[in-house]
Amino acid sequence: MVPALQVNSEIGRLRTVLLKRPGDELENITPASMGELLFDDIPYLKIAQAEHDAFAATLREQGVETLYIEQLVADVLADAHIRSQFTAQFITEHGYQPDTPTFADLMGYLRGFSVSDLVAKLYAGVRIDEFDNRLEQPVQTPFLMQPLPNAYFTRDPQSVIGNGLTINRMTYPVRQVESLLTELVMTYHPRFAGHVNIWRSREVETCLEGGDVLILNEHTLAVGLSERTEQAAVSELAETLFKSVDSQIDTVLMIQIPHSHATMHLDTVFTMVNNNQFTMYPGVLAGGKEIEMVLARRKSSGEVVLGRRTDLIATLREVTGEVDLDLILTGAGDPVHASREQWNDGSNTLTIAPGEVITYDRNHVSNNLLREHGIIVHEVRSSELSRGRGGPRCMTQPIWRD
Repeated sequence: MVPALQVNSEIGRLRTVLLKRPGDELENITPASMGELLFDDIPYLKIAQAEHDAFAATLREQGVETLYIEQLVADVLADAHIRSQFTAQFITEHGYQPDTPTFADLMGYLRGFSVSDLVAKLYAGVRIDEFDNRLEQPVQTPFLMQPLPNAYFTRDPQSVIGNGLTINRMTYPVRQVESLLTELVMTYHPRFAGHVNIWRSREVETCLEGGDVLILNEHTLAVGLSERTEQAAVSELAETLFKSVDSQIDTVLMIQIPHSHATMHLDTVFTMVNNNQFTMYPGVLAGGKEIEMVLARRKSSGEVVLGRRTDLIATLREVTGEVDLDLILTGAGDPVHASREQWNDGSNTLTIAPGEVITYDRNHVSNNLLREHGIIVHEVRSSELSRGRGGPRCMTQPIWRD
C-alpha cells in the first residue's frame, strides 16, 4: 500500500494540510443557538472568509499544499449512487428515520441541488421555511438540519497518526456528523481510498477529538484527557496502535487538563514548536506544578506498562529524550495577558517546520515571546476567526509532514 498520509511529528516540515473555508453555516448561528452550536459569539462571515483566505495563502507561500474538505466531498459526491446513499445517511444522522415524511421531504429537497450546492447546504443547514409546504410537527428551531459552524476547525473530526488516522466520535451532537464527511472522503476519494490505515472508526462508543492528539515523535503520542476526550477512548487507541504492525507508536502519554470551554482541547493549552520547545498556558499549573498523567508504554515483549506521572517537565524529558526543555508561557506568564491571549488561542500555534509557526496576530505578547525564544512567527489576521475559539492548529489537519 502506497500511503496517502504521513504525519510522524508536530514539527516536521508541513507539506499538505486539510482546511475548510467558512461558509453560510456561520450566518446560521443565532444568539439563541450559540450555546448548542458551541459558539460564544457570532463571527462576521465576510471578514472570517477573508481572514481564512489569507491564512491559506500564508500556508501556500510556505510551500504547503492546501486541500479543502468541501472540495474532496464534492469530488466523491459527483457519483450519483454515492451521493444518494450519503445524503440518506446524513439525514438519518440528523435524527430522521427513512420511514418518516420528513426524511422523504429532505431527500426530495436535497436531490434538487447541484453537487457543489449540495455540499454547501449540508454544511449550512436546512431551514424549515425553505419548504413550500409547512411540516405538520411543531419544531422549536428554525432548522430541520442544524448548521455545522465548527467545521472550519478541521483538526477535530479526525487525527492523522503515522500513515493512518482515527475517524472520531465527537462529544457534542452538533459536531458528530462532521466525521461522517471524513469517513466519506477516506472511503471513496481516489487520493485516499485503499491508501490509509483506519486506526479507529466513528462507530465506537467513546469520544476522542483531534485537538487533544499531539504527535511528539514517531513513537510517542501525547493525548489530552479533556472535556471532549475520554480516557477510555485513549486507552482503546493506544491498544490498537500498540498491536498494529503498521504503527510505530509504542508510547502514549495521557495528560489531564481542566474541563472547560476555554481549555477544551490539549492544543489550546500546550503545543510543540521545536524539538525541545513547547508553548504552554500557565493556567494549567494553577494551584501547583503537578499535572495528573498516565504513561503507557509497550515493551518489545508486547507487554504494556502503565505508570502515573505528575511532573510534566520530567515526563517530557523522558518521552522526547530532550534534556534542555524550553516552555514558552502564553502571555509571557502574566496573569492578565495569559488569560486574555489564551482565550484568543495564543497557545494554539501551528508549527510548519522546526522552530517556525503560524499564529494569530492579536496575541502580540505571546508572539513577541516566541520570537525572543528564537521562533520564526508568521502572523495571520484573527478578528473573526478567533470568535469560534480555535486557532491556526485547530483550523488545520496535517496530511503530510517530512
